[in-house]
Amino acid sequence: MAEALRNISGEEASARHFKYFDLLLAATCVIVVCSNIIGAGKVADIGGFAFGAGVLFFPLSYVLGDVLTEVYGYKRARRAIRAATAAALFAAVMAGIITLMPPAPGWNADIGGIDRQSAFEANFGQAPRIVAASLLALYFGEIANARVMAVMKVRMKGSRLWQRTIGSTIVGQGVDSLIFYPLAFLGVWTLELVLTVMVTNYALKVAWEALLTPVTYKVVNALKRSEGVDVYDAPGADI
Repeated sequence: MAEALRNISGEEASARHFKYFDLLLAATCVIVVCSNIIGAGKVADIGGFAFGAGVLFFPLSYVLGDVLTEVYGYKRARRAIRAATAAALFAAVMAGIITLMPPAPGWNADIGGIDRQSAFEANFGQAPRIVAASLLALYFGEIANARVMAVMKVRMKGSRLWQRTIGSTIVGQGVDSLIFYPLAFLGVWTLELVLTVMVTNYALKVAWEALLTPVTYKVVNALKRSEGVDVYDAPGADI
């Protein structure tokens, strides 16, 4: 496959039109928004093992981040990260405004002892500190993931993709976890629960990334064949 690909720089890639970049950008935005709205605040317990429920889906954004960086270069990946962060911010602001709007009496009928407005607030009324923590963790974690991925690709001359995907996830998810859980839940949850969820989620995210490595390989190889290029960010470039 490598012989059929043309190596190009990240600068050239940033100005080039690609077939599937927009699709991956949209997928990243959808995964990030859904993970932040649906899965960020719930702690699940299966067999006595407590973990943040969003861990099942949020790591997919890191997989897509690895694919974007490997196939399209750091600048394209950073563009997707910024778009996803903006989408998550818009969704959080929209949810906050709609939650604060007074409900119509006919809509706010009692359902099983809980009025609809209370149920809506419970589902979508995220605290500002959780929103802020989530957005900061998302941005800096994803940027760290993409930077490590891009630098390792240059230093390893494009080899050992599995080491680069797992290595970048170890760093990126570490940054994400260290920012999100203390900022979002310290003082709300017990310190023990914060540390437990932070450590278990971190381990699960890295393990999830490792398990998805064969899928990452297939997606990366298919996209490179389709796009016909292999992007390398030049040493010293804006990464």
